[in-house]
Amino acid sequence: MQLQEQIISAINTTLKNPIFQTMQLLNIKSILKSANFVKKREGVNPYLVVLHFVYMLVMNKKISTFMSQSNNSLKKDTYYRLLQNSSYNWRKLLSLTNLKILKLLHKVQDSSSIKVLIIDDTVEGKTGKYVEGSRDALWSNKEKRNIRGINVVSLNYSDGYSNFMLDFAISMGNYARVKFEEFTQEVDVRTTAYKRRLEIMDGKSQIAIDMVTRALKSGVYADYLLVDSWYSKPVFIKKMNDLGLKVITRIANNNKIWNFTSKEKTLDSIYEKHKKIKIEKAGTYGKKIKFKYFSVKIEHKNAGKIKIVFIKTKEKLIPIASTDLEISDEEIIDIYKRRWDIEQGYKELREHFGFGKEENRIYEALIARITLSFFAYNIVSYINRMSNEPKTIGGLFKDLECELHTLSIAMQAFIEIMDKIAQIDEIVKNNKDFTSIITTLRSTTQDLLGFRCES
Repeated sequence: MQLQEQIISAINTTLKNPIFQTMQLLNIKSILKSANFVKKREGVNPYLVVLHFVYMLVMNKKISTFMSQSNNSLKKDTYYRLLQNSSYNWRKLLSLTNLKILKLLHKVQDSSSIKVLIIDDTVEGKTGKYVEGSRDALWSNKEKRNIRGINVVSLNYSDGYSNFMLDFAISMGNYARVKFEEFTQEVDVRTTAYKRRLEIMDGKSQIAIDMVTRALKSGVYADYLLVDSWYSKPVFIKKMNDLGLKVITRIANNNKIWNFTSKEKTLDSIYEKHKKIKIEKAGTYGKKIKFKYFSVKIEHKNAGKIKIVFIKTKEKLIPIASTDLEISDEEIIDIYKRRWDIEQGYKELREHFGFGKEENRIYEALIARITLSFFAYNIVSYINRMSNEPKTIGGLFKDLECELHTLSIAMQAFIEIMDKIAQIDEIVKNNKDFTSIITTLRSTTQDLLGFRCES
């Protein structure tokens, strides 16, 4: 065995680096190549730059902070060049990584567990006047007012234990701060970057349909798609029926959107008729919310046959629809509750993976940074699932941050000790390989860890 191979084996056995090991397991170098992350003749390997970004996100560092604390950080321009490069296929990087993760996850999944896809969108505030992809008049649920920002539509996968962000797109629409034609970078119309620009004008429903279509076409399997009432319009449900994907969704009590083929055409009239003849069951949500419910099977000219569970609380009527007519009312309610998984995912992304804190004005760089946040989140979610003692993402996040700091400092200290020993003449004379071992250790540590921290 070569000296370098022996050192790599020793480091991997003694000093665990879960981030690096997971990226190796996923064969990220091959995935990056497939997504056109190709090294230029005299440039830095994109793999190393991506690895640095993952460390930055896990260690909660900005580029400037990371550079100041690492002996082996790259130049600032190298990081920004990666983000702004329009030839890289960021969506393919995320897609291929997720397919590999889900394939590995299959080994530990319970075959009876319900797998779901979830569509939702979130608004992230951006104060900059010239942030490409941002717009005015976006309603923020967090701030309870209209703000300037970006509207990110996302596709999430959940098996009830782990969440993964599969895909996303920015929806700009009207009130754009920077017009599509005025974006900074010139992009070839044949590139994926240009196609990604075009999608921002499609509207959220079409973006959602395209994301689900891509996921299913790539080989992602799910039992159900969960969406809220904004997306669950009859035409959307028909499209999901055409794709062969069952939907469970809350539907809006809106007569213009939902008009049925029965004698009672509105949700209110259907509810009023059947509450007199149906036996209502009692349920609870959490400790405080109590409700009663019953179900009705009905047909819509576009959505087809659906089963509606009418949930009545003290304040409101909540209709939950399912295109699967065979499952029970209780299953419909329980499965729909899992739509909350994507909200939890957004929360964790904001708190631990820099989502919403992107300091990028250029559209391509914004797409790249959001992708890297999702990419790092998925890797940590996978590590958490495969560990013997799964934790909350926040708890694991802190542990990984500590491990990376400890690992980098330990290796740096060890090499410095070896350097001191090498200065003793007698040792160098008696062991000609000693200095070469130090050199190999230094370069190997850099390759395995990606950087060396000072503090």
